[in-house]
Amino acid sequence: MQRRNVVLGLCVAAATLATPLTSGIAHAEDAYPTKPIRLIVPFPPGGTTDIVGRLFADKLGKELGQTVVVENRGGAGGSIGSAFVASSAPDGYTLGIATVSTHGINPAIYPNLPFDGEKDFTPISNLAAVPNIMTINPKVQAKNIADFIKLAKSEPGKLTYASAGNGSVSHMMGELFKMASGTNLMHVPYRGVGPALNDALAGQVDVMYDNLPSSLPHVQSGRLIAMAVASPKRVASLPDVPTFAEAGLPAVNDASWFGLVAPAKLPQPVLDKLNAAVQKVSAEADVKSRLEALGAAPAANTPAEFAAQISAEIAKNKRIAKEANVKID
Repeated sequence: MQRRNVVLGLCVAAATLATPLTSGIAHAEDAYPTKPIRLIVPFPPGGTTDIVGRLFADKLGKELGQTVVVENRGGAGGSIGSAFVASSAPDGYTLGIATVSTHGINPAIYPNLPFDGEKDFTPISNLAAVPNIMTINPKVQAKNIADFIKLAKSEPGKLTYASAGNGSVSHMMGELFKMASGTNLMHVPYRGVGPALNDALAGQVDVMYDNLPSSLPHVQSGRLIAMAVASPKRVASLPDVPTFAEAGLPAVNDASWFGLVAPAKLPQPVLDKLNAAVQKVSAEADVKSRLEALGAAPAANTPAEFAAQISAEIAKNKRIAKEANVKID
């Protein structure tokens, strides 16, 4: 009996000690954020990922009442910055921008990636959807995508397409187009979008797959001809250009996306607060207009919906990589 009383006494004491600690953790989560937040952009400054990240960093900072500081950690196709986020404390003070590259393509093509694109992150919300576009140099004798496919099939392997590099979004889109259209185009990888676009403009390569923002000015000037856009609907700035779905290639019709993630095991109260802030910011008129100027659109959703997007993107790119034999060692 005496021993039983001692055990019971220890249990009561432990519970008494645990209550303030548990209460303190809950209070800290409810009070979040109490200090500045780091937002890791896993690419260099100036690109679409950086522009979207800085737009939302500024707006989220105002909504949350704390500064959101953007930190660019580029390299290895976005893997360096993403690995940093994955290894950070899940306290809501280190967040990251996730893209099709970092959380869709890289997990599908890098055998030794230092993180798991699904298990090592807490998806918070998608932020923006950016259409992709297929363009051709005016010297290519095709007025529309049907003409282009007919031409490509008549000369297998002769037409070339430029990409921003092996394993890039443009590379995977080019391979997916080949699979969906039954054509054979020769891949010419470059070290980034800039050099690829320069050669597409000069006619050194025939075709370019790209995010809309960087190619749009050249389409509007007539130096490149748009064949189709990967977007749920036609782009307002290019009303005469069909979507890939309208052109009979729905498998190619996925836009690029840019979302917000945290390390795995982010506390639910912090996740809820961050998602609510994203939803509110995404509804602001100036955010919509600034994204529209990029050819983008707000894409806020729930953590579960964003998690499903990431899973679907990885599965799709694994299929493309396997069929096209794309692998980066």
